[in-house]
Amino acid sequence: MDRRVPYSLSVLAPSQDGADESRLAIQARLREFILAFQLDNSFIYRDQLRQNVLIKQYYCDVDIAHLISYNEELAHKLTTEPGDIIPLFEAALKQCTQHIVYPSQRDITLPPHQLLLHSSASHISIRDLNATNISHLVRIPGIVIGASTISSKATVISLRCKSCEYMDHITVDSGFSGLTLPRRCGRRPQPGEQRSDPCPMDPYVIAHEKCDFVDQQVLKLQEAPDQVPVGELPRHVLISADRYLANRVVPGSRCTVMGVFSIYQAKGGNKAAAVALRNPYLRAVGISSDVDHTAKGAATFTEEEEQEFLEMSRRPDLYEAFARSIAPSIYGNMDMKKAIACLLMGGSKKILPDGIKLRGDINVLMLGDPGTAKSQLLKFVEKASPIAIYTSGKGSSAAGLTASVQRDHNTREFYLEGGAMVLADGGVVCIDEFDKMRDEDRVAIHEAMEQQTISIAKAGITTILNSRTSVLAAANPTFGRYDDLKTPGENIDFQTTILSRFDMIFIVRDGHDRARDERIARHVMGIHMGGKGMEEHVEAEIPVEKMKRYISYCKSRCAPQLSEEAADKLSSHFVSIRKQVHRAELDANARSSIPITVRQLEAIVRITESLAKLSLSPIATTAHVDEAIRLFLASTMDAVTQGEGQGSKELMEEVAKVEDELKRRLPIGWSTSLANLRREFVDGRGYSEQALNRALLVLQRRDTVHIRSGGSQIYRNGV
Repeated sequence: MDRRVPYSLSVLAPSQDGADESRLAIQARLREFILAFQLDNSFIYRDQLRQNVLIKQYYCDVDIAHLISYNEELAHKLTTEPGDIIPLFEAALKQCTQHIVYPSQRDITLPPHQLLLHSSASHISIRDLNATNISHLVRIPGIVIGASTISSKATVISLRCKSCEYMDHITVDSGFSGLTLPRRCGRRPQPGEQRSDPCPMDPYVIAHEKCDFVDQQVLKLQEAPDQVPVGELPRHVLISADRYLANRVVPGSRCTVMGVFSIYQAKGGNKAAAVALRNPYLRAVGISSDVDHTAKGAATFTEEEEQEFLEMSRRPDLYEAFARSIAPSIYGNMDMKKAIACLLMGGSKKILPDGIKLRGDINVLMLGDPGTAKSQLLKFVEKASPIAIYTSGKGSSAAGLTASVQRDHNTREFYLEGGAMVLADGGVVCIDEFDKMRDEDRVAIHEAMEQQTISIAKAGITTILNSRTSVLAAANPTFGRYDDLKTPGENIDFQTTILSRFDMIFIVRDGHDRARDERIARHVMGIHMGGKGMEEHVEAEIPVEKMKRYISYCKSRCAPQLSEEAADKLSSHFVSIRKQVHRAELDANARSSIPITVRQLEAIVRITESLAKLSLSPIATTAHVDEAIRLFLASTMDAVTQGEGQGSKELMEEVAKVEDELKRRLPIGWSTSLANLRREFVDGRGYSEQALNRALLVLQRRDTVHIRSGGSQIYRNGV
């Protein structure tokens, strides 16, 4: 382990050259540092120690920079020989406590104190740790990827001899170090005592109830992904954290660990292995977690920030500006960006008196042709949302999205590991290629999208996990591109159950429109040439970092409610939407593939609340309702009515027959008048006029026929 230095007494007079200073002198200087160090006329360490001890927390957090300014030689000793100095420092702390807090009580027994260190010195990455750093103080940044449960480690072991009941105490080093019991009994015969037989070999047993224990936790620290060289795998190192450092961090948090780089002999292993090879680990003496804005709930805002956000929320054009700042390098798609702005804000979560929870998160589905920048929008949302996870359809399974049951290597027990939906609790899950997911995997999301929980009954673990997430999904239609001649039901290959859980469904079409194509081409060229789009600046009005902070500010400070007028307006509008869909279903003689249910009414309520939340207003007014209804009509209702008039199956079959007859009737290069065809097909053969018009439209789209002279002449020009 760390170097075990035997205690030695100097027989000669202590040497005066301070090179090999005695331990007592070092301890005295450390004690003096704690008592005498002052910054701006306040004794910071005296005050800190007093505050901690009075609430029964026996530790002191020391900044190494202060020690350097006080006594450079001492600080150098601490960084190069931490194994010797830290125990002395902790003993000095104990003496200081006695001196500061309990000066009158001489015989009070204080528990051992712990020294925590932090510094702003440069850090070493995990790959740069090598043999020269062993038993030195190092500072390593990284991400905690695993934390064990807290176990108890003995610091003082109490031994009892089996034959003569002699008691002995042995101290154990901190860290992963083990201990070997003495082979012989250590009892000295008293003078005047009868000499009995010596105790046998290996006489000691451990008396557990008389030992002293401390908490110990083993962490696994991995390099941050942005510091890993290209093409390499991230490395990790084990960290032993004890006493007040245990339970400081949770897996997933970024932190900087200050510790003594030490080595330990792996347990077990084959006996023939090399004796001198040891595994490295870090014995933590200080853990500082980086202030991450993704810290759930506990995000703190400075007064300047709050002032800035309140000014921002009073801007009359905030909604438009916010939508423009979402993926500014993507041209157009304003409604989709506004929907994403609503999704990032989210509505208000409600818990009813009888315990039923109504979700406040908004789910959005984008269905569209290839090349309409769906994945880019998803990638942007992953950057802009305070908590976000991006997955792709084919690469994610049901267990990866919800939760999987793993087996612990050491204890062989089962434990749960949360998937994407659990990790993004309180944020957004972006799922790309949603249509390529297997059906059994897609079913796993149903519960998470409506009830916002994930219940699990596997391998003897029955539990419910929270997943309060918004889902932003992107998918392609069934045939790769959206086919206008088919109904929405045929284009969208999802079941009604999952579609009704989406608050807004956008069908993004790659329409051919010359003016729009020119604008898009100019925009894309501008971005490729110099990062400037067309009329819009690619630099957003609200930068991503600021947007992130503003979203978490709105979420933590505001939960709007509907006003009376807004509620009346919503309910009457919902009734009219239902009536419209019902009429369309009767006309087409088929159920609509995108359902309009009570969930959709709740969806409009949520959109209204999120619009109110964007401007930090506590009450949602009719203006918010109007915009929410406009968004809903532009998304889901547009998708419902997209395929209206496509008619029923019988009509489609009739159209196919008419097509074949028309091709037979008109050879390539021939033409005829529309009136002739109508007389022949409708009056002569009994086809419906609707089928004839539809067939001509289809053939015209395929460039098989041209319609000339204002729609009266029909000319066949191709296959």
